[in-house]
Amino acid sequence: MTSAAPDYGGLTGYEPISEADRKEFLDQGFLLVRNVLKEDHRAQLEAAMDRVYAEEQAAGSSSMKKDGTLHLLGFLTRDELFGHLLTQPTLFPYMWGLAGWNIYTHHNHLDVTPPAAATEAPSWGWHQDGYRQNSDPETMDPNLPRPMFSLKIAYVISDLSEKGRGATKVIPGSHLWNSLPRPADTTIENPDPEGTVEITANPGDCFIFDRRLWHSRSPNYSDITRKMLFIGYTYRWIRNLDDMPIDYDSEWWANRTPVQRQLLGEATHTANYWGINWNGYIDEEIPLRKELKTRGLLDRSIPWLR
Repeated sequence: MTSAAPDYGGLTGYEPISEADRKEFLDQGFLLVRNVLKEDHRAQLEAAMDRVYAEEQAAGSSSMKKDGTLHLLGFLTRDELFGHLLTQPTLFPYMWGLAGWNIYTHHNHLDVTPPAAATEAPSWGWHQDGYRQNSDPETMDPNLPRPMFSLKIAYVISDLSEKGRGATKVIPGSHLWNSLPRPADTTIENPDPEGTVEITANPGDCFIFDRRLWHSRSPNYSDITRKMLFIGYTYRWIRNLDDMPIDYDSEWWANRTPVQRQLLGEATHTANYWGINWNGYIDEEIPLRKELKTRGLLDRSIPWLR
């Protein structure tokens, strides 16, 4: 596999997002972006996913269920193409544009969901991401939303253009809700909450969502295997969620850019994770901030881009 990043016609990943996209994300809690991946790039990613799936299957991986469903955490180091996704030029502007420069990936997973062999038992899968982030910083005011803390990119690798193929369900605008009414009995089939949308998308599309957005998986009752790649980004002062060992002597690590290394958790010292240096308030050498400053993209009117 070549170490060169896929060519996207001169896009750098530092083209600012539109105010319309920013507003839609802030209002709805998610954003569907079409045609993010060129077809040859998407096909290469799918081939890499298939190889990893075969490896996990052969190894009897604990990440794989008996029905063949794979939910593999910390997948980025498994292929050179996955490493490039950290700064995918068609999507990276949304990460620094919506979350700022002091970020890294704390959580990423590769998902393969074969067609269900039987009807699934009733369950209630609606949730917000973040686990204790939904409890520890809680306020007692139900009208005061919790902080976003993180956002996630979901790359659609297989055809999810029709309902029933295991796509993610969301409730637009629910990222501003601290709770969602839960049925008294979840062992029976309950209707989806009012306002539910199933995100149907074509291969090569993606959606970006605020971790607070109430969302749920859905069963795959089609004859198509669902394949998706998820990369979450959070602030560098938050601990990583996944165990993703990195071989710092590997070619994979040697091929990573300074910004990608920041996004993989590299720092010069502990204060660096907080965006500061011990001899000054702002650490001017943090790779993503340095890149944005060089390109004139810092903006004091946006707190996370100061």
